[in-house]
Amino acid sequence: MPATPHKANIDRSAKPAFGTRPRPRGSRLSVGFILARRFTLCAFANFVDVLRLAADEGDRSRPILCNWTVLSDTMDPVHSSCGVPVVPQERLGDPARFDYIVVVGGLLDEDMPGLSPACAQFLHRAADSGVPLAGICTGAFMLHQVGLLDGYRCCVSWFHHADFLEKFEGLNPVADQIFVVDRDRLTCSGGVSSAHLAAYLVDRHVGRAQANKSLHIMIIDDAQQAEKPQPGVTMGYKTRDPIVMRALLMMQQNIDTPLSIQDIAQSIGHSKRQIERHFRTELDISPQAAFVQMRLSLARHLLTTTEKSIAQIALDCGFCDSSHLSRVFRSNEGCTPLAVRREQATS
Repeated sequence: MPATPHKANIDRSAKPAFGTRPRPRGSRLSVGFILARRFTLCAFANFVDVLRLAADEGDRSRPILCNWTVLSDTMDPVHSSCGVPVVPQERLGDPARFDYIVVVGGLLDEDMPGLSPACAQFLHRAADSGVPLAGICTGAFMLHQVGLLDGYRCCVSWFHHADFLEKFEGLNPVADQIFVVDRDRLTCSGGVSSAHLAAYLVDRHVGRAQANKSLHIMIIDDAQQAEKPQPGVTMGYKTRDPIVMRALLMMQQNIDTPLSIQDIAQSIGHSKRQIERHFRTELDISPQAAFVQMRLSLARHLLTTTEKSIAQIALDCGFCDSSHLSRVFRSNEGCTPLAVRREQATS
């Protein structure tokens, strides 16, 4: 379990300690949500479902041990990135009635409006009252936009790491953990990681058994610690170079139909020579070799964790056929895919 958030800077005479805010009768954990326009429905739903399943016996959904409320300044439906709207339940009101306020972000684009002035003021009142704030998915961007992440470490998805560096100078976002707890700010990369952050809060306030129950019903493995690496594009490559990150992303997105390095360079607006120079400087490997290693890494993963045929794995990883995969695999790994699978079967 991640370390308990630091409390030394909290004046207990002026504000309650982190996680001890008054809550509705019978509830041990109360969460208010602010949904950004075009928020990510998956990240929101995963977080809420952990609370819902922990709040009651079985999956009866009664908000007994936990309660959750979607807040708004206008009460207009908020449309998610997939188009499904969510209707707010209450106006903003007093943030001190919640243990946590969670901002759920979504799509990033040039006309991203950010939070309304009323929501920004509400979040500042929450911070002034000692209510911990959480940013889910690109909610971290929005907390920083309104000046509430200065001096904090924050978690962003590897997918948006370069965007964060470009938009928000002066911060050091963490893109290699599933969530980050820094004092009274909690951030996560979205997707399944929002379920793990919610489980962390349930564990803290309600109990570990309830946290694990929620995840198991959702068919998610046991709760992950904050330091668990994000699954993502790098496939073992760690870099902060935005050009290398974007090239690796293009490779990952086209792993079954490999692009040439020239095509990748054109797609991200750089020359092939620039791409090669950045890969050599940052990873000490050519982009061509990195792409092959990425595909072989996926092939090894599929060989040891699935029952797919070697021929199908070859196609999934961008090789012409099983013979092509075997030749490249033997050249780079010193053994054949069949040998890897047999070793796995006997281990």
